[in-house]
Amino acid sequence: MTGSGYLGVDVGSVSTNVVLTDDSGALQEKIYLRTQGDPISAVKEGMRRLAPVAKDIEILGVGTSGSGRKLAGVVLGADCIKNEITAHAVAANYELPGVKTVIEIGGQDSKIIILRQGVVIDFAMNTVCAAGTGSFLEQQAARLGIAIDRFGELALGSRTPVRIAGRCAVFAESDMIHKQQMGHRIEDIIFGLCEALVRNYLNNVGKGKVIEPPVVFQGGVAANAGMKAAFEKELGTQVVVPEHYDMMGALGAALVAAEERSRKDRQSRFRGFHAFNRDYATKTFECKGCPNLCEVVNITMDNETIARWGSRCGKWDSLLKGGDSLDPR
Repeated sequence: MTGSGYLGVDVGSVSTNVVLTDDSGALQEKIYLRTQGDPISAVKEGMRRLAPVAKDIEILGVGTSGSGRKLAGVVLGADCIKNEITAHAVAANYELPGVKTVIEIGGQDSKIIILRQGVVIDFAMNTVCAAGTGSFLEQQAARLGIAIDRFGELALGSRTPVRIAGRCAVFAESDMIHKQQMGHRIEDIIFGLCEALVRNYLNNVGKGKVIEPPVVFQGGVAANAGMKAAFEKELGTQVVVPEHYDMMGALGAALVAAEERSRKDRQSRFRGFHAFNRDYATKTFECKGCPNLCEVVNITMDNETIARWGSRCGKWDSLLKGGDSLDPR
């Protein structure tokens, strides 16, 4: 690939996703990595893998998203740092213009986004209960001795799905064990679990939301055909799984970076693919400037402080806002 393009990086608790788009927003390369509790290493590894492919590409902009978006943004020199709701909504609207409902279920959390005419008007997130998330489904597949990529296929083979208590992960697992001991077919138990998790999602994350088609299902769990079928059965409408369902946060970040470039028309802050050779580190300290005793995060690159955040009053955040002072006391 030659020419110009944009980078999008989505750093989550389970996975870190990196995408490279061309200057029109079409996805050209994508990289999936396990975060493994070390987002800086995951971002650096993503850049290392992408570098040979993108060596002849002019990077016009970089966007980051996910729970580790600020950290990734500092490491990369991002032009925009956006929350998951914005990134997923932008990507969904790009893949399916006119989408009204976005269902997103990842490794550790889930969310619903309601759009009207391309604008987010409502959303909700669930980070409390693990039921329905990718990690929970992987755990159940392992317990049943089933490869996770066969989970959906087996679910679609169900003839009479059993009813599983899905109001929480603990109850769902114990009820599955009970149904196995009663002699129900594994296919019926699996699809019953999918239906239970969909009910859990709609009764918690989707509670009070007006869910209208077109509906897009994205995030890693969207690969599970059983979950897609269960959503379609419960909602009574088609649920669309986009081609890059597992990269939508990163894709949205890249698309937002492109929009930022078109509005401001300035050179990207991207540090370059050689950034993975730099030495990044984080440490924290307690600010004693007031009774709040804020825990401030300090980010260094090659032993030089490049960013700080965490103070309630913003005292330590000046560098992120373009200020020159690292210690404004």
